[in-house]
Amino acid sequence: MSTDVPQLPPRPPDGHKGTFGTVCVLGGRADEQRVMVGGPALAALGALRSGCGLVVLAVPTPIMAAALVIAPSATGLALPVDDAGALKPSDTAQLIDRHINSFRCLAMGPGLGASVPQQQIVVRLIAQDQTPLVIDADAINALASLREFHRDFRAQAVLTPHPGEFARIAETMGIKSDLTSSVKRQAAARELAQRLGCVVVLKGHRTVISDGMDAFENQTGNVALATGGTGDVLTGIIGGFVSQFFKSALGAGSRQVSAGHQGGMNLLECARLAVHVHGLAADRWAESHGVAGMLATDLLDEIPGALASLRGSSDL
Repeated sequence: MSTDVPQLPPRPPDGHKGTFGTVCVLGGRADEQRVMVGGPALAALGALRSGCGLVVLAVPTPIMAAALVIAPSATGLALPVDDAGALKPSDTAQLIDRHINSFRCLAMGPGLGASVPQQQIVVRLIAQDQTPLVIDADAINALASLREFHRDFRAQAVLTPHPGEFARIAETMGIKSDLTSSVKRQAAARELAQRLGCVVVLKGHRTVISDGMDAFENQTGNVALATGGTGDVLTGIIGGFVSQFFKSALGAGSRQVSAGHQGGMNLLECARLAVHVHGLAADRWAESHGVAGMLATDLLDEIPGALASLRGSSDL
């Protein structure tokens, strides 16, 4: 198992917002049961801190103003809701369809909820194969509620489950979810990635990243990350790196042109690098503050320094 981390690409000095791509973060809820606004806003900030050019926050209309107060550098795509605050799945899908080609990555799930409307939206998005996805949190739970969702899964995607979310989707897929050792965690992540044709980021101590063939254990990070919101930040960093660096392989077989040959990175490399940076930012915070008391916003503040340390002084 290699521990070498993909190299962080240089940042073009003549780049502009369009150069570094647009990430859409789809999440949040404002129904009668619960209001969730922090998750998508933190993911949006994570994407921006990672260096992407633009972020669009796609959240229910009632919480749009609050989300943009938390993440004022983002723009908003207000999702239609009914009188009870629940998403209107058909109208939401049509709205996203009109904009999806302008996104280099769509990260969905933080605070989204996993009821029938969200299930319909998530299934529609995994059926497209043009815009890569980061599938997190409630988007994973929504899929886990649908026994046959894998039949519609065509998206280029990174799944980011924590152990509980992994157990739910693994049960739906008929995969054993014994995560009691490093070897078993790697095997479980590899099997889920194989079955769905995606990259799996199985979060936890020594997060495992797999594309179904290879599996890697991340070596950065510490227990300061065990607090609400840090997973949303990771979702944003992955989305930000996909928007900046990802290139889909062209062709097939001996005629295939890889992401690397095109000057880009594949989804596995984007995910591995993002997890490494996420943990490195937490390590930088812990050096000054210890391993307890970190807020997700503290983690956000450490990301630029973590990126600078990887690029070196010549690229600052």
